[in-house]
Amino acid sequence: MALLDRLTWGINGSSAAHLQAVGVERWLFEQLHPAPNDALPASAQTQIEAMPDVHKFPFDIAVGFEQQGKSANQVTDPDQKKAAQQVYQQAMNDRGKQAAARSILRALYAPDQLRERMTWFWFNHFNVHQYKANIRILVGDYEDRAIRPLALGKFHDLLTATLYHPAMLRYLDNADNAAGHLNENYAREIMELHTMGVGSGYTQADVEALARILTGVGIDLKPEDPKLKPELQLQLVREGAFEFNPARHDYGDKVFLGHAIKGRGLAEVDEAVDILVRHPATAMHLCRQIATYFVAENPPEALVQRMAQVFKSTDGDIAAVLAAMVHAPEFADSLKSGAKFKDPVQYVFSAVRLAYDDKIILNTLPIQGWLNRMGEGLFNHETPDGYAITPASWNGPGQMMVRFEIARQIGSGSSGLFKPDVPNAVDQPAFPLIANSLYFNGLRQTLGPTTLAALDQAISPQDWNTLFLSSPEFMR
Repeated sequence: MALLDRLTWGINGSSAAHLQAVGVERWLFEQLHPAPNDALPASAQTQIEAMPDVHKFPFDIAVGFEQQGKSANQVTDPDQKKAAQQVYQQAMNDRGKQAAARSILRALYAPDQLRERMTWFWFNHFNVHQYKANIRILVGDYEDRAIRPLALGKFHDLLTATLYHPAMLRYLDNADNAAGHLNENYAREIMELHTMGVGSGYTQADVEALARILTGVGIDLKPEDPKLKPELQLQLVREGAFEFNPARHDYGDKVFLGHAIKGRGLAEVDEAVDILVRHPATAMHLCRQIATYFVAENPPEALVQRMAQVFKSTDGDIAAVLAAMVHAPEFADSLKSGAKFKDPVQYVFSAVRLAYDDKIILNTLPIQGWLNRMGEGLFNHETPDGYAITPASWNGPGQMMVRFEIARQIGSGSSGLFKPDVPNAVDQPAFPLIANSLYFNGLRQTLGPTTLAALDQAISPQDWNTLFLSSPEFMR
């Protein structure tokens, strides 16, 4: 049970029954090597399919919104112009909310729970902020295409997919990075956050060299190709909204992390990615973060070293690194101590999964609101470093007060989760059943005497649910 709780978005009756039916090793294999598209329950998939841009590519989405924005700005009547601009902004906000709704439905109901945990981890690692420029309209595609399919694959592919995605190029300003007008933002964050980590030995000269390598890597929404000199035309690369524009690239030779890189265009980027992925500091930095996320706030150094060794020997195979972690004695010890404090996302998802199991919610907006109130709203972190994955950010008195209030909302009734977000919707009847067979056959044994005594004082089922979801044990 502790294993299930640690590697998923939270234990519930159906997941516990499945684990029991197939056994631990079979379950682990399913989680580490899921089918490419593990199906969601029909009712959750139907909600996703109803979203307007779910099957469109970023280029088409961005072009459509760009035209809408231009049309709004061309309106001459001031009141009508203001109204048109508000409609445009609202449509972009809606796309951000729909992207968050897809994330939440997958987190709650996807059978490939470990992939969903890693999708959140990697999004946070390669963070973009939805309210910069028009990223709201791209953030869903960024998660759905650049991160989720690669969350358990090779790190090289994941890093490359984020590098080529317009959400990242816009967020870290590489779309503005050109020969003679260097923008070092993205180059610095790739080394500091995405790969090697702070203090791993790279210099300011390496940042500048990588920025020069990345010149010309950007975004182009125009239907026609840019005007180029004949000798550069074959170097142009356009894939959807991504563009490598050779006229903006610095073709000089570079020295990056001690490697001489010949100036030759987009191939330099692939070479730099290879160097970064294979750097020993990258293996250590990533494995320490993964172990912090799943094992302990200060993970044992020996565990991190062994995971890093697997990372290097498998050329960055994320599933292999996770398998090494899960089978390590340090991981087993951490399950026994049960000491991993939940961040807000884990807290809310685990509460809703436990309360409603496979009864599919019809409205994710209450959950989006709870996460925003607790300061961990999906896609809402402004800086590239992502949300903290250590307890100190989430266990202060103010935070806990908000948690207790959310525990009461989830424990007392459906709190809007079963009222579709459409005009004149009717709230479907739903009530959380936490004191169920899973509780009596397992969860009860994990509770201390203080919590059991408090639960005995409950004056109603709602009160009991609230006390259970507020207990120190459920916070971990």
